[in-house]
Order: sequence, then structure tokens, then C-alpha cells
Amino acid sequence: MTPQSPSLPHAPLSEAQAFLDAYPEVQAIDIVLSDLHGVGRGKIIRRHELQSLFTSGRGMPASLFAQDVSGHDVEGAIATMQDGGGDSICWPIPNTLGFQTATGRGMVLLQLEDAQGTPCPLDPRTALMQQINRATALGLTPMGALELEFYLVDKERDADGRPQPARAPMTGRRLSGTNCMSVDELDEMAPFFDAVYDGAAALDLPMESLISEYAVGQFELTLRYRTLAQAADDIVRSKRLLRTTARRFGMEACFMSKPFSQSAGSGMHLHLSLNDPSGVNVFGDTETGETAQTMLHAIGGIRKTMADSMLALAPVLNSWRRFAGTVYSPATNTWGTEDRNVALRIPNGSAKSRHFEHRVAGVDTNPYLVAAIVLGAALDGIENATDPGPQGADTPSNHPAMPEGWLDAIDRFEASDAMKSLLGAPLHQIFCAVKRGEYTALAVEVTELEWQLYGTTL
Repeated sequence: MTPQSPSLPHAPLSEAQAFLDAYPEVQAIDIVLSDLHGVGRGKIIRRHELQSLFTSGRGMPASLFAQDVSGHDVEGAIATMQDGGGDSICWPIPNTLGFQTATGRGMVLLQLEDAQGTPCPLDPRTALMQQINRATALGLTPMGALELEFYLVDKERDADGRPQPARAPMTGRRLSGTNCMSVDELDEMAPFFDAVYDGAAALDLPMESLISEYAVGQFELTLRYRTLAQAADDIVRSKRLLRTTARRFGMEACFMSKPFSQSAGSGMHLHLSLNDPSGVNVFGDTETGETAQTMLHAIGGIRKTMADSMLALAPVLNSWRRFAGTVYSPATNTWGTEDRNVALRIPNGSAKSRHFEHRVAGVDTNPYLVAAIVLGAALDGIENATDPGPQGADTPSNHPAMPEGWLDAIDRFEASDAMKSLLGAPLHQIFCAVKRGEYTALAVEVTELEWQLYGTTL
């Protein structure tokens, strides 16, 4: 269910003034609106323009949400719009203005509204805030964190023109071997990650643990658990921080779900819980140590629409390659306790801080869309007391079968009343149109592999 769209809070002018006072040398600020894909669109403004951004907003076209991932207009998506192509107004998101140590510029995230001050229904962050407002009306505060898995690759390609692992800044050694959870490899990478953590501190971005993940050049950063809106904003800011810092070290940060066919995919697991008005976690275990019914009902709601939601969790063709190897990448509709082979995992830990981990989304997804759909489905489950069904990775399910691939996911998402309800009809419609346009563009493209297989063979 999608509630009405009340005005969203704007960042106060005092934030801009505090930034200008703290950084008198900064002459430019990146203003960033996340599109459907989570790609940053916007402008670099000059120092003297910052205050007017906070007092009057800044015009940008809502047609940014009708673009494919490369920034081209998708004809079918543009056709769904009825605003005449005029500008809407972007406003700074509270607590996202900060200094970028890598670039020497400021950065602030934006949200889009129409001329009447109504949140733009095409903006994925609007969809998340609607579901958060819905939770608030139920006396609940969504809390969460998203994990960030990614690869670091060299700016230079190998002799065959293929991407290759980055070199460690400390030793110059090209990364090799899986080295899962290797502390020595993290030490070799320390100059880069020290710069990342310095950048996070300047942005007031709560980065925490760093892990060498399950493939050559793959890493994971965790972020502090806090309100769900902040958690989604954290991912947008973290990706930009990693990208800008990596470039200064001769590397690129890669957020494809499956950049290398024989290596592990990169996920963006969402951890979620709900607090009551006194700050108590309603997912906390009962006094007898049993899983809270509220938690079970939330899981039931998510499972009910899991198949329909897959396009938001795996939005591009490459996303589906991550599911080809299913170790720790569950494209299933399953749940369980302390089991990394299921889609919805309840981790061990403090009974009072109990939460679930949604493990399906890839790192290539829009964090606002993922959070909106997972939270909204969880609230549906709580409101309807939905049974989660039996747990276990191999347990048969009476839920609809999961999509078999990207086109199937597009079809299922487009036909889903549940997804339309959770995101709102305008966002649902334009997201489907963009993804169908991307599918068509790739379907007609003749690839190098096709030439190798068929060009002089058939």
C-alpha cells in the first residue's frame, strides 16, 4: 500500500552556512540526484550558489527518470510523462552535505519535487519515504543498514583488452588469489582504504568494518545501523566516495553484480528492523526466546511478493549472471535462521537487536527502490499477519515460482499490482518502460562472442 505523498523535509539553510564556514577554501559543490538506476545525475555548482540551493531549490527535469543507465532517453518511458519536459525543483536532503577529500569539492544529495512542493512520484527516494511515513503512522521507525560489496579494477586493461584486478598501492603487486578475509591483503591496500575512511569522516559517513571478500580484488564495507532513510543515503554517498577515491589511485570501483564470470558476485544485503515509539525493537525475541511474531509476519509479507519484486533486486542483464553460481547468492524465496543459503536470513546475535537480512539484491540496484519494496512488503505482512511458511533452503514453497531471467522479471514486475501499490503507479510504469527499453536495446545488439561463435562457422 502506498500512502499519500506529504512534503519531505528540506535541509535547513543553517547546514549550508555551517559548511561554508567550515570550508572557506571550497569553491564548488556536486549536487546529486539519484536516478532510477542509482546513478548520480546533477551539476557542479559554485560556492556562491549553495545558499540559494537551500533557500530556493534548483531546477532539473523529471525526464532524468526516463533515461537508461547510460543517460539516453528511453522512448517508451518518455511517452509516459505528462509534464511537458519542464523543470521540477530539487532540494537538498538533510544531513547529506559534506566535503569530498578526494575531489576538494563539496557534495549534497537531492530529492525532486514539483512546483507545488509535492514530492516527485518518479523519484525512487519518494517511494521509500512514503513507506517510511506509512510505518510512522503505525507507530514504527524503520532501522537498517546495507552492505556494500564491490571490485577494484585497474584503469588499464590486460593484453586481451579485458578488465584486470587492481595493483595494491603499498606494494605494487597485482591482486591475485581469492584471499577471502585476508588481513595482509587489506594491509597492502591500506593507503587506498585509509583515504576512503578519511573521506568518510569528512562526509560524516559511518563506514565500519572492511573485509577482503570471496574473489580477486573484491571487498566489502559495512555501514552503521541507523534509520532506513539514512542507510539508503549512505549507500549513494559511499559509492561516490569509493569511485572518486579509486580514480586518484589508478583504479576504478566496480559495482556490477557479476563483473567476472568465474568469480563471486557482489550483493547489497539489506538488514532491517522496526522500533516502537519508545525505541524498543519489535523484532526482538520473546521473553521465552522465540522469534517475534511481528518478525515472522514481516518475512511472510516479503515472501508473498518476492517473485514480483525481482526486477528491482536484479535490474539489469548482468544482475542475473550473479545467480548462475548460487553459493551465498540466493535467487530463491526462502528464509531461515543463521543460514547464508536462504534469501531472508535471521542472523544470530542479541535477542533485543534481532533483525532480518534480505540477501537477494545485487550491488547494482537502486538502494531506495530496494528499501521501499522490502519495507513495504514487510508492512503488508505485519498488517495482514502473513504466515512466513516453513524455513530452510530446500523447503518446498507454495509461493509463485521465481522469474527465470531478466525478461521474465520485467514481465512479472509490470503485471504486479503489489509492485504498483508499493511504488505508486507513475514510478512503477516508468521503471518498467525503462527496463523494457534496455532489454530491447541489448536484444538487438550483436556481441563479439556471437562473432566468435558464429561469424565464420555457420
